[in-house]
Amino acid sequence: MSEASVLDKIIKNVQVVRPNHDAIELLDLGIKDGKFAEIAPNIIPDKGREVLDGQNLLGFPGVVDAHMHIGIYQSLDKDAVAETKAAAMGGVTTSLNYIRTGQYYLNKGGSYRDFFPEVLALSAGNFFVDYSYHVAPIASQHIEEIPLLFEEFGVSSFKIFMFYGGYGLHGLSDHQNLFLMINKEERYDFAHFEFIMRGITCLMQEHPESQEIISLSLHCEVAEILNAYTKIIENDSSLSGLHAYSAARPPHSEGLAICIASYLAHETNCANINLLHLSSRKAMEAALTMQTAFPHINFRREVTLGHLLLDADTPAGSWAKVNPPIRSRADVEYLWQAVLNHQVDWIVSDHACCSAEQKRSAKDPNNIWLAKSGFGGTEYLLSGVFSEGSKRGMSYNHMAKLLSWNPSRRFGLLQKGDIAIGYDADLVLLDPKVSFVVRAAESESQQGYTPFEGLELSGRVKSTFLRGNLIYDNGQVLGSPTGRYLKRR
Repeated sequence: MSEASVLDKIIKNVQVVRPNHDAIELLDLGIKDGKFAEIAPNIIPDKGREVLDGQNLLGFPGVVDAHMHIGIYQSLDKDAVAETKAAAMGGVTTSLNYIRTGQYYLNKGGSYRDFFPEVLALSAGNFFVDYSYHVAPIASQHIEEIPLLFEEFGVSSFKIFMFYGGYGLHGLSDHQNLFLMINKEERYDFAHFEFIMRGITCLMQEHPESQEIISLSLHCEVAEILNAYTKIIENDSSLSGLHAYSAARPPHSEGLAICIASYLAHETNCANINLLHLSSRKAMEAALTMQTAFPHINFRREVTLGHLLLDADTPAGSWAKVNPPIRSRADVEYLWQAVLNHQVDWIVSDHACCSAEQKRSAKDPNNIWLAKSGFGGTEYLLSGVFSEGSKRGMSYNHMAKLLSWNPSRRFGLLQKGDIAIGYDADLVLLDPKVSFVVRAAESESQQGYTPFEGLELSGRVKSTFLRGNLIYDNGQVLGSPTGRYLKRR
Protein backbone atom coordinates (compact mmCIF):
# COMPACT_ATOMS: atom_id res chain seq x y z
CA MET A 1 0.00 0.00 0.00
CA SER A 2 1.44 3.35 -1.04
CA GLU A 3 1.76 6.22 1.43
CA ALA A 4 -0.50 8.33 -0.82
CA SER A 5 -3.40 5.93 -0.39
CA VAL A 6 -3.29 5.96 3.41
CA LEU A 7 -6.28 7.66 5.04
CA ASP A 8 -5.71 9.85 8.08
CA LYS A 9 -8.82 8.52 9.76
CA ILE A 10 -11.57 5.98 9.17
CA ILE A 11 -14.86 6.23 11.01
CA LYS A 12 -16.62 2.90 10.62
CA ASN A 13 -20.28 1.96 11.04
CA VAL A 14 -22.02 5.30 10.56
CA GLN A 15 -25.68 5.63 9.59
CA VAL A 16 -24.99 8.39 7.08
CA VAL A 17 -27.64 11.12 6.71
CA ARG A 18 -27.23 13.11 3.48
CA PRO A 19 -29.32 16.15 2.59
CA ASN A 20 -30.03 15.20 -1.02
CA HIS A 21 -30.80 11.51 -0.50
CA ASP A 22 -33.97 9.75 0.56
CA ALA A 23 -32.39 6.93 2.55
CA ILE A 24 -29.96 6.43 5.42
CA GLU A 25 -26.99 4.19 4.57
CA LEU A 26 -24.63 2.27 6.88
CA LEU A 27 -21.20 3.33 5.61
CA ASP A 28 -17.60 3.89 6.60
CA LEU A 29 -16.05 7.32 6.18
CA GLY A 30 -12.46 7.79 5.12
CA ILE A 31 -10.85 11.17 5.84
CA LYS A 32 -7.63 12.62 4.43
CA ASP A 33 -6.27 16.16 4.77
CA GLY A 34 -9.46 17.30 6.48
CA LYS A 35 -11.73 16.13 3.65
CA PHE A 36 -13.97 13.14 3.07
CA ALA A 37 -11.82 11.03 0.75
CA GLU A 38 -13.64 7.68 0.68
CA ILE A 39 -17.23 6.81 1.53
CA ALA A 40 -18.15 3.16 1.20
CA PRO A 41 -19.24 0.07 3.11
CA ASN A 42 -16.48 -1.85 4.82
CA ILE A 43 -13.40 0.26 4.15
CA ILE A 44 -10.40 -1.92 5.05
CA PRO A 45 -9.17 -0.77 8.48
CA ASP A 46 -5.53 -1.16 7.43
CA LYS A 47 -5.99 1.80 5.06
CA GLY A 48 -6.32 4.23 7.97
CA ARG A 49 -3.74 5.61 10.38
CA GLU A 50 -6.54 5.92 12.93
CA VAL A 51 -9.76 3.91 13.04
CA LEU A 52 -12.82 4.87 15.10
CA ASP A 53 -16.10 3.04 15.55
CA GLY A 54 -19.22 5.10 14.79
CA GLN A 55 -21.30 2.50 16.72
CA ASN A 56 -24.16 2.66 14.20
CA LEU A 57 -24.98 6.21 15.32
CA LEU A 58 -26.61 8.66 12.93
CA GLY A 59 -24.02 10.72 11.08
CA PHE A 60 -25.24 14.21 10.11
CA PRO A 61 -23.21 16.76 8.16
CA GLY A 62 -21.75 19.34 10.51
CA VAL A 63 -24.47 21.88 11.28
CA VAL A 64 -24.16 25.31 9.66
CA ASP A 65 -25.71 27.71 12.18
CA ALA A 66 -26.36 30.57 9.77
CA HIS A 67 -27.61 33.09 12.34
CA MET A 68 -25.53 33.81 15.42
CA HIS A 69 -24.37 36.94 17.27
CA ILE A 70 -20.90 36.54 18.79
CA GLY A 71 -19.72 39.48 20.86
CA ILE A 72 -23.00 41.39 21.11
CA TYR A 73 -23.16 41.58 24.93
CA GLN A 74 -19.55 40.91 25.93
CA SER A 75 -16.16 41.21 24.26
CA LEU A 76 -16.00 39.34 20.98
CA ASP A 77 -12.81 37.40 21.74
CA LYS A 78 -14.12 36.04 25.05
CA ASP A 79 -17.60 35.40 23.71
CA ALA A 80 -16.18 33.44 20.77
CA VAL A 81 -14.40 30.95 23.00
CA ALA A 82 -17.33 30.08 25.27
CA GLU A 83 -20.14 30.28 22.77
CA THR A 84 -18.43 28.22 20.07
CA LYS A 85 -17.65 25.58 22.67
CA ALA A 86 -21.42 25.48 23.11
CA ALA A 87 -21.80 25.27 19.33
CA ALA A 88 -19.43 22.29 19.15
CA MET A 89 -21.34 20.41 21.85
CA GLY A 90 -24.47 20.77 19.73
CA GLY A 91 -22.96 19.54 16.48
CA VAL A 92 -22.42 22.97 14.93
CA THR A 93 -19.21 23.13 12.90
CA THR A 94 -19.77 26.43 11.06
CA SER A 95 -20.94 29.67 12.69
CA LEU A 96 -22.21 32.58 10.59
CA ASN A 97 -22.38 35.71 12.73
CA TYR A 98 -24.11 39.04 12.22
CA ILE A 99 -21.94 42.07 12.94
CA ARG A 100 -22.36 45.83 12.61
CA THR A 101 -21.01 49.15 13.71
CA GLY A 102 -22.77 51.07 16.48
CA GLN A 103 -23.47 50.30 20.12
CA TYR A 104 -22.89 46.71 21.30
CA TYR A 105 -20.39 44.52 19.44
CA LEU A 106 -17.23 46.68 19.28
CA ASN A 107 -19.12 49.86 20.28
CA LYS A 108 -17.62 51.77 17.37
CA GLY A 109 -18.83 53.63 14.33
CA GLY A 110 -16.87 54.57 11.27
CA SER A 111 -15.58 52.75 8.23
CA TYR A 112 -15.63 49.00 7.76
CA ARG A 113 -12.14 49.34 6.31
CA ASP A 114 -11.03 49.98 9.91
CA PHE A 115 -13.76 48.10 11.78
CA PHE A 116 -13.76 44.71 10.06
CA PRO A 117 -10.02 43.95 10.39
CA GLU A 118 -10.45 44.48 14.13
CA VAL A 119 -13.33 41.97 14.11
CA LEU A 120 -11.10 39.44 12.37
CA ALA A 121 -8.21 40.09 14.77
CA LEU A 122 -10.44 39.50 17.79
CA SER A 123 -11.83 36.34 16.17
CA ALA A 124 -8.52 34.72 15.23
CA GLY A 125 -7.61 31.82 17.50
CA ASN A 126 -10.83 32.04 19.54
CA PHE A 127 -13.40 30.01 17.55
CA PHE A 128 -13.78 26.29 18.16
CA VAL A 129 -15.70 26.02 14.88
CA ASP A 130 -15.18 27.51 11.42
CA TYR A 131 -16.78 30.93 11.05
CA SER A 132 -17.66 33.86 8.84
CA TYR A 133 -19.62 37.10 9.13
CA HIS A 134 -22.71 38.77 7.69
CA VAL A 135 -22.22 42.56 7.72
CA ALA A 136 -24.86 45.29 8.10
CA PRO A 137 -24.30 48.56 6.17
CA ILE A 138 -25.42 51.05 8.82
CA ALA A 139 -24.03 54.39 7.61
CA SER A 140 -24.27 55.69 4.06
CA GLN A 141 -20.51 55.28 3.62
CA HIS A 142 -20.89 51.54 4.20
CA ILE A 143 -22.80 51.16 0.94
CA GLU A 144 -19.70 52.32 -0.91
CA GLU A 145 -17.69 49.75 1.07
CA ILE A 146 -19.77 46.73 -0.04
CA PRO A 147 -17.26 45.90 -2.85
CA LEU A 148 -14.39 46.23 -0.36
CA LEU A 149 -16.04 43.82 2.07
CA PHE A 150 -16.56 41.28 -0.69
CA GLU A 151 -13.30 41.61 -2.61
CA GLU A 152 -10.86 41.97 0.28
CA PHE A 153 -12.58 40.12 3.12
CA GLY A 154 -14.79 37.59 1.34
CA VAL A 155 -18.07 38.86 2.85
CA SER A 156 -20.90 37.90 0.51
CA SER A 157 -23.95 38.39 2.76
CA PHE A 158 -25.32 41.61 4.19
CA LYS A 159 -28.13 42.63 6.54
CA ILE A 160 -30.77 45.28 7.19
CA PHE A 161 -32.45 45.70 10.62
CA MET A 162 -35.63 47.38 9.39
CA PHE A 163 -36.83 48.64 12.79
CA TYR A 164 -33.56 50.25 13.88
CA GLY A 165 -34.25 53.69 12.44
CA GLY A 166 -37.07 54.50 14.86
CA TYR A 167 -37.17 51.88 17.63
CA GLY A 168 -34.64 50.55 20.11
CA LEU A 169 -33.05 47.14 20.37
CA HIS A 170 -34.97 46.34 23.56
CA GLY A 171 -37.94 48.74 23.38
CA LEU A 172 -38.87 52.37 22.80
CA SER A 173 -35.98 54.72 22.04
CA ASP A 174 -35.57 58.33 20.90
CA HIS A 175 -31.82 58.03 20.45
CA GLN A 176 -31.36 55.79 17.43
CA ASN A 177 -28.71 57.87 15.72
CA LEU A 178 -26.63 57.68 18.90
CA PHE A 179 -27.31 53.95 19.12
CA LEU A 180 -26.25 53.42 15.51
CA MET A 181 -23.36 55.89 15.85
CA ILE A 182 -24.24 57.74 12.67
CA ASN A 183 -24.38 61.48 12.00
CA LYS A 184 -27.55 63.25 13.09
CA GLU A 185 -28.18 64.20 9.46
CA GLU A 186 -28.26 60.55 8.37
CA ARG A 187 -31.35 58.37 8.39
CA TYR A 188 -31.54 54.62 8.73
CA ASP A 189 -34.81 54.35 6.80
CA PHE A 190 -36.51 52.86 3.74
CA ALA A 191 -34.48 55.03 1.40
CA HIS A 192 -31.26 53.78 2.99
CA PHE A 193 -32.52 50.21 2.57
CA GLU A 194 -33.22 50.88 -1.10
CA PHE A 195 -29.69 52.18 -1.66
CA ILE A 196 -28.22 49.14 0.12
CA MET A 197 -30.16 46.94 -2.28
CA ARG A 198 -28.92 48.91 -5.26
CA GLY A 199 -25.36 48.53 -3.97
CA ILE A 200 -25.74 44.76 -3.69
CA THR A 201 -27.30 44.56 -7.17
CA CYS A 202 -24.23 46.40 -8.52
CA LEU A 203 -21.97 43.93 -6.69
CA MET A 204 -23.75 41.01 -8.37
CA GLN A 205 -23.35 42.66 -11.76
CA GLU A 206 -19.66 43.26 -11.17
CA HIS A 207 -19.11 39.65 -10.03
CA PRO A 208 -21.45 37.47 -12.13
CA GLU A 209 -19.43 34.36 -11.20
CA SER A 210 -20.43 34.90 -7.54
CA GLN A 211 -23.96 36.25 -7.93
CA GLU A 212 -25.59 33.11 -6.50
CA ILE A 213 -23.79 33.50 -3.16
CA ILE A 214 -24.30 37.27 -2.76
CA SER A 215 -27.42 37.98 -0.73
CA LEU A 216 -29.22 40.42 1.54
CA SER A 217 -30.93 39.38 4.80
CA LEU A 218 -33.63 41.41 6.50
CA HIS A 219 -34.97 41.61 10.02
CA CYS A 220 -38.53 42.58 9.10
CA GLU A 221 -40.45 44.78 11.55
CA VAL A 222 -41.75 48.32 11.00
CA ALA A 223 -40.65 50.83 13.65
CA GLU A 224 -43.79 53.00 13.45
CA ILE A 225 -46.03 50.02 14.27
CA LEU A 226 -43.75 48.95 17.14
CA ASN A 227 -43.72 52.46 18.61
CA ALA A 228 -47.50 52.85 18.50
CA TYR A 229 -48.30 49.44 19.94
CA THR A 230 -45.61 49.54 22.63
CA LYS A 231 -47.09 52.76 24.05
CA ILE A 232 -50.51 51.12 24.15
CA ILE A 233 -49.39 47.80 25.63
CA GLU A 234 -47.15 49.32 28.31
CA ASN A 235 -50.29 50.95 29.73
CA ASP A 236 -52.44 47.82 29.45
CA SER A 237 -52.38 46.03 32.80
CA SER A 238 -54.20 43.00 31.35
CA LEU A 239 -51.07 41.89 29.50
CA SER A 240 -47.67 40.99 30.91
CA GLY A 241 -44.56 39.03 30.11
CA LEU A 242 -44.10 37.48 26.69
CA HIS A 243 -47.75 38.05 25.78
CA ALA A 244 -47.26 41.78 26.30
CA TYR A 245 -44.02 41.85 24.32
CA SER A 246 -45.61 39.98 21.43
CA ALA A 247 -48.54 42.39 21.41
CA ALA A 248 -46.17 45.36 21.46
CA ARG A 249 -44.38 44.01 18.37
CA PRO A 250 -47.43 42.54 16.61
CA PRO A 251 -47.18 39.97 13.81
CA HIS A 252 -48.66 42.33 11.22
CA SER A 253 -45.61 44.56 11.69
CA GLU A 254 -43.54 41.65 10.41
CA GLY A 255 -45.93 41.10 7.52
CA LEU A 256 -45.92 44.76 6.50
CA ALA A 257 -42.13 44.96 6.64
CA ILE A 258 -41.82 41.82 4.49
CA CYS A 259 -44.08 43.38 1.85
CA ILE A 260 -42.08 46.63 1.83
CA ALA A 261 -38.74 44.81 1.66
CA SER A 262 -39.96 42.56 -1.12
CA TYR A 263 -41.21 45.44 -3.25
CA LEU A 264 -37.90 47.26 -2.77
CA ALA A 265 -36.08 44.11 -3.87
CA HIS A 266 -38.27 44.06 -6.98
CA GLU A 267 -37.68 47.75 -7.65
CA THR A 268 -33.90 47.43 -7.30
CA ASN A 269 -33.58 43.97 -8.89
CA CYS A 270 -31.87 42.75 -5.73
CA ALA A 271 -32.28 39.10 -6.60
CA ASN A 272 -31.28 37.15 -3.46
CA ILE A 273 -33.33 38.04 -0.39
CA ASN A 274 -33.33 36.19 2.95
CA LEU A 275 -36.28 36.83 5.25
CA LEU A 276 -34.96 36.19 8.74
CA HIS A 277 -36.50 34.56 11.83
CA LEU A 278 -40.12 34.53 10.65
CA SER A 279 -42.00 34.19 13.93
CA SER A 280 -45.70 34.08 13.10
CA ARG A 281 -48.37 32.88 10.74
CA LYS A 282 -48.82 36.41 9.40
CA ALA A 283 -45.12 36.74 8.70
CA MET A 284 -44.92 33.40 6.91
CA GLU A 285 -48.06 34.09 4.88
CA ALA A 286 -46.68 37.47 3.82
CA ALA A 287 -43.38 35.85 2.82
CA LEU A 288 -45.16 33.23 0.70
CA THR A 289 -47.40 35.87 -0.87
CA MET A 290 -44.38 37.94 -1.85
CA GLN A 291 -42.77 34.88 -3.42
CA THR A 292 -45.83 34.57 -5.64
CA ALA A 293 -45.95 38.30 -6.38
CA PHE A 294 -42.27 38.53 -7.30
CA PRO A 295 -41.23 35.13 -8.68
CA HIS A 296 -38.04 36.58 -10.15
CA ILE A 297 -36.73 37.33 -6.65
CA ASN A 298 -34.90 34.39 -5.12
CA PHE A 299 -36.37 34.47 -1.61
CA ARG A 300 -35.21 32.29 1.28
CA ARG A 301 -37.18 31.92 4.51
CA GLU A 302 -35.59 31.36 7.91
CA VAL A 303 -37.08 30.16 11.21
CA THR A 304 -35.32 29.93 14.58
CA LEU A 305 -35.26 27.10 17.07
CA GLY A 306 -36.71 29.42 19.72
CA HIS A 307 -39.79 30.15 17.60
CA LEU A 308 -40.24 26.41 16.99
CA LEU A 309 -39.85 25.22 20.60
CA LEU A 310 -41.24 28.07 22.72
CA ASP A 311 -44.54 29.90 22.91
CA ALA A 312 -45.69 32.92 24.92
CA ASP A 313 -46.89 30.68 27.77
CA THR A 314 -43.46 29.21 28.43
CA PRO A 315 -42.49 29.41 32.10
CA ALA A 316 -39.16 30.90 30.98
CA GLY A 317 -40.84 34.33 30.89
CA SER A 318 -38.40 37.18 30.30
CA TRP A 319 -35.52 34.72 29.75
CA ALA A 320 -37.19 34.17 26.35
CA LYS A 321 -37.40 37.83 25.31
CA VAL A 322 -36.16 38.10 21.73
CA ASN A 323 -36.78 40.08 18.54
CA PRO A 324 -39.16 39.33 16.92
CA PRO A 325 -41.02 38.01 19.96
CA ILE A 326 -41.97 34.49 20.93
CA ARG A 327 -45.55 34.06 19.74
CA SER A 328 -48.65 31.95 20.42
CA ARG A 329 -48.79 28.16 20.26
CA ALA A 330 -50.91 28.50 17.10
CA ASP A 331 -48.07 30.42 15.47
CA VAL A 332 -45.57 27.74 16.55
CA GLU A 333 -47.63 24.99 14.96
CA TYR A 334 -48.10 27.02 11.77
CA LEU A 335 -44.33 27.45 11.48
CA TRP A 336 -43.84 23.71 11.93
CA GLN A 337 -46.33 23.04 9.16
CA ALA A 338 -44.38 25.40 6.91
CA VAL A 339 -41.22 23.42 7.76
CA LEU A 340 -42.92 20.15 6.85
CA ASN A 341 -44.29 21.70 3.64
CA HIS A 342 -40.72 22.62 2.56
CA GLN A 343 -41.60 26.32 2.75
CA VAL A 344 -38.76 27.02 5.21
CA ASP A 345 -35.22 27.03 3.83
CA TRP A 346 -33.14 26.78 7.00
CA ILE A 347 -33.44 26.68 10.78
CA VAL A 348 -31.01 28.59 13.02
CA SER A 349 -30.38 29.38 16.67
CA ASP A 350 -30.12 33.21 16.51
CA HIS A 351 -27.67 32.62 19.36
CA ALA A 352 -26.92 35.83 21.29
CA CYS A 353 -25.42 35.14 24.72
CA CYS A 354 -27.05 37.61 27.12
CA SER A 355 -26.05 37.18 30.76
CA ALA A 356 -28.62 36.74 33.50
CA GLU A 357 -27.64 40.09 35.01
CA GLN A 358 -28.52 41.83 31.73
CA LYS A 359 -31.63 39.76 31.16
CA ARG A 360 -33.50 40.27 34.42
CA SER A 361 -33.73 43.22 36.74
CA ALA A 362 -32.91 42.21 40.31
CA LYS A 363 -35.56 44.62 41.62
CA ASP A 364 -38.27 43.64 39.15
CA PRO A 365 -37.34 40.26 37.57
CA ASN A 366 -40.67 39.73 35.80
CA ASN A 367 -40.72 43.11 34.07
CA ILE A 368 -40.42 42.26 30.38
CA TRP A 369 -39.66 45.88 29.45
CA LEU A 370 -36.46 45.92 31.52
CA ALA A 371 -35.04 42.74 30.00
CA LYS A 372 -32.55 42.82 27.16
CA SER A 373 -33.42 40.96 23.97
CA GLY A 374 -31.85 37.74 22.77
CA PHE A 375 -30.66 34.44 24.21
CA GLY A 376 -28.37 31.55 23.32
CA GLY A 377 -29.28 28.12 22.03
CA THR A 378 -26.85 26.95 19.35
CA GLU A 379 -26.02 23.94 21.54
CA TYR A 380 -29.61 22.68 21.20
CA LEU A 381 -30.14 23.38 17.50
CA LEU A 382 -29.67 19.86 16.09
CA SER A 383 -31.25 18.04 19.02
CA GLY A 384 -34.18 20.45 19.12
CA VAL A 385 -34.98 20.03 15.43
CA PHE A 386 -34.39 16.29 15.64
CA SER A 387 -36.63 15.89 18.68
CA GLU A 388 -39.60 17.97 17.57
CA GLY A 389 -39.20 17.18 13.88
CA SER A 390 -39.22 13.44 14.51
CA LYS A 391 -42.49 13.74 16.41
CA ARG A 392 -44.01 15.36 13.31
CA GLY A 393 -42.69 12.86 10.79
CA MET A 394 -39.85 15.00 9.43
CA SER A 395 -37.22 12.91 7.67
CA TYR A 396 -33.60 12.96 8.83
CA ASN A 397 -32.54 13.91 5.30
CA HIS A 398 -34.84 16.94 5.40
CA MET A 399 -33.28 17.96 8.71
CA ALA A 400 -29.81 17.76 7.14
CA LYS A 401 -30.98 19.90 4.25
CA LEU A 402 -32.31 22.66 6.51
CA LEU A 403 -29.44 22.57 9.01
CA SER A 404 -26.49 22.11 6.66
CA TRP A 405 -27.00 21.99 2.90
CA ASN A 406 -29.33 24.94 2.26
CA PRO A 407 -27.48 27.56 4.33
CA SER A 408 -24.10 26.40 3.01
CA ARG A 409 -25.25 26.84 -0.60
CA ARG A 410 -26.87 30.23 -0.04
CA PHE A 411 -23.93 31.71 1.83
CA GLY A 412 -21.12 30.40 -0.35
CA LEU A 413 -19.72 27.75 1.99
CA LEU A 414 -19.19 25.38 -0.89
CA GLN A 415 -16.97 22.93 1.02
CA LYS A 416 -19.59 22.54 3.75
CA GLY A 417 -23.06 21.05 4.11
CA ASP A 418 -22.79 17.43 2.97
CA ILE A 419 -21.06 14.15 3.65
CA ALA A 420 -19.48 13.74 0.24
CA ILE A 421 -16.04 13.19 -1.26
CA GLY A 422 -14.07 16.42 -1.45
CA TYR A 423 -16.15 18.19 1.20
CA ASP A 424 -14.77 19.27 4.58
CA ALA A 425 -15.01 16.32 6.94
CA ASP A 426 -17.47 18.05 9.27
CA LEU A 427 -19.52 15.34 10.96
CA VAL A 428 -21.90 14.94 13.89
CA LEU A 429 -22.59 11.56 15.47
CA LEU A 430 -26.01 11.61 17.13
CA ASP A 431 -27.66 8.89 19.20
CA PRO A 432 -31.38 8.92 18.36
CA LYS A 433 -32.21 6.65 21.31
CA VAL A 434 -30.87 8.96 24.02
CA SER A 435 -33.11 11.66 25.50
CA PHE A 436 -31.97 14.41 27.83
CA VAL A 437 -33.42 17.30 29.81
CA VAL A 438 -32.00 20.72 28.97
CA ARG A 439 -30.05 22.17 31.90
CA ALA A 440 -28.17 25.46 31.57
CA ALA A 441 -25.64 24.24 34.12
CA GLU A 442 -24.49 21.56 31.64
CA SER A 443 -23.86 23.99 28.78
CA GLU A 444 -20.48 25.42 27.78
CA SER A 445 -22.18 28.78 27.21
CA GLN A 446 -21.43 31.54 29.71
CA GLN A 447 -25.05 32.69 29.68
CA GLY A 448 -25.99 31.03 32.96
CA TYR A 449 -29.61 30.24 32.08
CA THR A 450 -31.60 29.05 29.09
CA PRO A 451 -35.25 29.58 28.13
CA PHE A 452 -35.23 25.90 27.10
CA GLU A 453 -34.57 24.82 30.72
CA GLY A 454 -36.48 21.63 31.56
CA LEU A 455 -37.40 20.68 28.01
CA GLU A 456 -36.85 17.00 27.25
CA LEU A 457 -35.21 16.49 23.87
CA SER A 458 -34.57 13.22 22.05
CA GLY A 459 -31.42 12.71 20.02
CA ARG A 460 -28.16 13.58 21.78
CA VAL A 461 -24.95 14.66 20.08
CA LYS A 462 -22.18 12.24 21.01
CA SER A 463 -19.28 13.49 18.87
CA THR A 464 -18.48 16.45 16.62
CA PHE A 465 -15.70 16.45 14.03
CA LEU A 466 -14.39 19.63 12.38
CA ARG A 467 -12.44 18.94 9.20
CA GLY A 468 -11.85 15.42 10.49
CA ASN A 469 -10.63 16.48 13.93
CA LEU A 470 -12.62 15.44 16.98
CA ILE A 471 -13.57 18.65 18.80
CA TYR A 472 -16.34 17.31 21.08
CA ASP A 473 -16.82 13.83 22.49
CA ASN A 474 -19.15 12.44 25.15
CA GLY A 475 -19.69 15.68 27.06
CA GLN A 476 -16.24 17.21 26.63
CA VAL A 477 -14.97 19.91 24.27
CA LEU A 478 -11.49 18.88 23.22
CA GLY A 479 -8.30 20.78 22.54
CA SER A 480 -7.91 24.45 21.73
CA PRO A 481 -9.80 26.62 19.22
CA THR A 482 -8.98 25.60 15.63
CA GLY A 483 -11.82 27.33 13.78
CA ARG A 484 -10.87 29.06 10.53
CA TYR A 485 -12.25 32.25 9.01
CA LEU A 486 -14.07 31.36 5.80
CA LYS A 487 -13.68 33.82 2.94
CA ARG A 488 -16.60 33.52 0.54
CA ARG A 489 -15.73 34.37 -3.06
